[in-house]
Amino acid sequence: MVEIKKEGIILRKTDLSFENEGVLNPAIIQENGKIHLFYRAVAKGNFSSIGYCILSDPLTIEQRKDSPILVPEFEYEKHGIEDPRIVKIDDLFYLTYTSYDGINALGTLATSKDFKSWKSEGIIVPKIPYEEFKILSESEGLIPEKYKRYNQFQISHTNSDAIFLWDKNLIFFPRKINDKFYFLHRIRPEIQIVSVKNIEDLNYDFWQDYFSHFKDHILLSPKYDHESSYIGGGCPPIETEYGWLMIYHSVHDTVNGYVYNACAALLDLENPEKEISRLPYPLFKPEEEWELKGEVNNVCFPTGAIVKKDILYIYYGAADERIAVASLSISKLLKELMMFAV
Repeated sequence: MVEIKKEGIILRKTDLSFENEGVLNPAIIQENGKIHLFYRAVAKGNFSSIGYCILSDPLTIEQRKDSPILVPEFEYEKHGIEDPRIVKIDDLFYLTYTSYDGINALGTLATSKDFKSWKSEGIIVPKIPYEEFKILSESEGLIPEKYKRYNQFQISHTNSDAIFLWDKNLIFFPRKINDKFYFLHRIRPEIQIVSVKNIEDLNYDFWQDYFSHFKDHILLSPKYDHESSYIGGGCPPIETEYGWLMIYHSVHDTVNGYVYNACAALLDLENPEKEISRLPYPLFKPEEEWELKGEVNNVCFPTGAIVKKDILYIYYGAADERIAVASLSISKLLKELMMFAV
C-alpha cells in the first residue's frame, strides 16, 4: 500500500457571511508560478458560492479574497454553485461546478482567460427526466435496480418536466485527446465519460444518441466493498507515462451512515474510456477527527490535485466543513496501480 501523509487542514470557514457555514471541495491549478484554489463556500441556509485564494506553496495560504469570485446568477443555480474543478486547455481555463436550484443538481461550465472575467457556458450535462432516461437506455436492457435505488426522488416525480436526473462531478480532462474534449460526469451510481468535438455540440440530439448507447459510456462501476454504494469523479485526471491518473471518490454504507473515501485508477492515455487499473482498496479514508466529524460525518471528498516533483498533493473536503490536503509519492502510487493492471 502507498504511504499517505495527512498534511492537515489548510482552510476553514470564517465569520464572513458567504462562508460562515463551511468551506469544502476545492479546485486547484498551478499557473505562472502560483497555486490558485477555488473552493465551495457555504452560507447559512446551504447557499453556496465559489471562494478564491492563492497559495505560496502547496500547504500555505498567501492571499484569500473576502468575497466570492463567482456567485449564482441564473435561475438554474439560485440555490448555489457547488464543488468546482478546474483545468486549462490551450489558453482557456475551464471551471466546472454543480448548479443547484433547490431541486436539480447539474454540471455547469464557466470559462476564463485570466481568473478575473468569467463567461458562463451554462449547464452542459443532459437535462433528462428519469422516465426518458429509462426508455432510452432500456433499449439495451440497462436499467438495473441500482439506478432505481439512487434516483428515487426523480422517479417519484416522473410527471414533472422540470425534474431531471442529478448529474454532478463534471470534470474535464486537461487537454484534448484525438482532437476531442473529454469529460467525466456522474449519474449515480457510476461514472460516465463523454467525448465531443465542440462544446456547442452537446445538444438534445447528442444526448438522445448518448443515452441510446449508454452502456458504452459507463467508465467505472462500483466493484469493491468500499465502492458498494456508489462512486463519482474527484480530481481532474493527471497525465502520466502509464496513463491518466484518476483520483475519484467512493461511498459505502455503514451502521454510522455513508463513508466517503478517496480512490485511484488509471485510464488509457489515447483511449480514456479504457480502464487500465484500479486500486482494490481506498487510497485514503476518514480517520482524523476533522474528517470524522463535521457538517457531514465520515467524508474525504477529493476534488483537486497538483504535482510537485514526485509529490502528489490531493486537496479534499473534510467532513463537508473544511479543506485538507494529503500527500504521497506519485511514482509509488503509479507502481502500485500497475500491480493491479488488467
